[in-house]
Amino acid sequence: MNKREAEERVAELRGLLDKANQAYYQEAQPFMSDKEFDEKLKELEKLEEEFDLHDPESPTKRVGGEVSSVFETVQHPVPLLSLDNTYNEEELNDFDGRVKKILEHENYDYMVELKFDGAAIRLRYENGALVLGATRGDGEKGDDITTNVKTIRDIPLQLKGESPAVVEVRGEAYMEREAFARMNERREEEGLNVFANPRNSTAGSLKMQDPKAVAQRPIRFFAFDLLLDDEENALTQFEKAEKLQELGLPVSEYHKVCSNINEVHTVINEWGELRHELPYETDGVVIKVNQSDLREQLGTTSKFPRWAIAFKFEAEQATTTINDITLQVGRLGTITPVAELEAVELAGTTVKRASLHNEDEIQRKDIRIGDTVVVEKAGEIIPQVISVVNPDRADRNEPYKFPENCPACNSELIKYDDEVAWRCVNPTCPPQVRIRIEHFASRDAMDIEGLGESVVDQLVSAELISTYADLYDLKKEQIIELERMADKSAQNLIDAIEKSKAQPFERVIYALGIRFVGKTVAKDLAKAFKTMDTLQSVSEEELEAVDSIGPRIAESVVKFFKNEKNQAIVKRLGEHGLQFEKEEEEQASNIFNGKKFVLTGSLPTYTRKEATDLIEKHGGKTASSVSSNTDYVLAGESAGSKLDKAKELGVEILDEATFREMIGE
Repeated sequence: MNKREAEERVAELRGLLDKANQAYYQEAQPFMSDKEFDEKLKELEKLEEEFDLHDPESPTKRVGGEVSSVFETVQHPVPLLSLDNTYNEEELNDFDGRVKKILEHENYDYMVELKFDGAAIRLRYENGALVLGATRGDGEKGDDITTNVKTIRDIPLQLKGESPAVVEVRGEAYMEREAFARMNERREEEGLNVFANPRNSTAGSLKMQDPKAVAQRPIRFFAFDLLLDDEENALTQFEKAEKLQELGLPVSEYHKVCSNINEVHTVINEWGELRHELPYETDGVVIKVNQSDLREQLGTTSKFPRWAIAFKFEAEQATTTINDITLQVGRLGTITPVAELEAVELAGTTVKRASLHNEDEIQRKDIRIGDTVVVEKAGEIIPQVISVVNPDRADRNEPYKFPENCPACNSELIKYDDEVAWRCVNPTCPPQVRIRIEHFASRDAMDIEGLGESVVDQLVSAELISTYADLYDLKKEQIIELERMADKSAQNLIDAIEKSKAQPFERVIYALGIRFVGKTVAKDLAKAFKTMDTLQSVSEEELEAVDSIGPRIAESVVKFFKNEKNQAIVKRLGEHGLQFEKEEEEQASNIFNGKKFVLTGSLPTYTRKEATDLIEKHGGKTASSVSSNTDYVLAGESAGSKLDKAKELGVEILDEATFREMIGE
């Protein structure tokens, strides 16, 4: 390669990597895998060095992110640098060699930590109080996202014990895999763009303008570094982790001191296997010189510290063929394209299908039937198509054309202005009817035991029901005619349908399947408006006056109850005797006022719901995860990581007997 060719390739790589950085950091919609990005970055770095083509604006010289014009910009007192990274042991040994060469001794060890696939943020505490939360931005300055950061439950607003006057904390915001998967399912159902992975969903959430919306995202946090003015030089990295925990900040249990690089390799191998069992995404291991007082001597490049490196795990990907693209119809009419794949083994499971999310996603990646594609599990849960192999080949099929009609009922599809998804708005569309009835009967809604997918399918196919209100007209002699339905099971189903009439008002609201109305919103609606008659007549303004309800939910609720078919169904449910009024419950006591509980394990006599109800009756609230803001953990048999987390944070742990004593039972 001559210099002219090198200049052309450098310009090409810089443009591509700048676009990739923009997509990854600002738009939270990456189009390139981490490994591909790193390989192209290394190629660029090599060409710049070999042909003396240096540029301070090159992606090789800058941290990937940028500050936003939407948020106020803050200057970081100490730059938040990226980490150099490697995928192989030899380069890790080279890193160790460079450390030895610069220090000219071996009187140091390494702190090894899991590398979380999230978004780096900076916290500042003054006199123990949280006063600032900021993004990494370009490393020198970031966005002030303090209001959003304060909605993350893992982050304490006040440090524990006596803290220094100023405490600077570095950490990673992230999402657990299952929470991420559930959030994407809801977004897809609502016609919104789904996030490619937990990292992008976290980064996108932190940049939202509405803190209430941020609070509804399942963001977690781990702290990994601490700056205490001049004091940090006296603490090793391991001691910093201990100090962070003392101050009430969450720290991952996976950190270990290694006396040499061989021990580091052992830990990497162990954690490479362990990562599949963790509830969150980790894309590697961070290795830091443990002695903070050596960092100044080791120094930094323009982009990376020389005292730390990241060893990245290989992403679990596979190559396969798209045999077809089919369409799924969701409960609210959302049309989701699905890639039907040649079966392939991926992360221990056989993958045959992968969601393509929406038409825009197919066009952006130019995915066509017959293509050979790279598939990966997003968050190691959801298979997704990453890219097309050899998209320039001559024998490709024509671009996929999204149909104009519903695949189930042939109704014309529509797309709302603010959505990316196509929808079928025919209320009698068979898949929608089935899914709405399944939702109505689900455990968190009316909890009708025995009314699963296959039974609903038979009832709809036999034209015995077409709405969930029809369930309450069913007779035993009709049900007994269904396949594999004996006399006893038919009677059990009739009994379960009858029993569901006692479900409380908030469950009835949730069961209706109103768009954007989940369990929490349903509970808030029941509490605010008390009766179905009132709820059906409220305005959008009255709905928005409720704390948890924004314009989208308000509009959806009003639109649902204005629909004549919905009105008729709701009227029939009332005539069948469902609970259309919230029972006023007297608070038994205020002993738990302002207290937050987390439940874990199986209690001897209480169910999870019974224990939750008792906590609320005595003024308390429950949360799903343990943080420094948790007051009590109520633990039973087989309590898992939540119990360990409570012990780590010093949260008071109660067994059922102690809990009973506290509430006077």
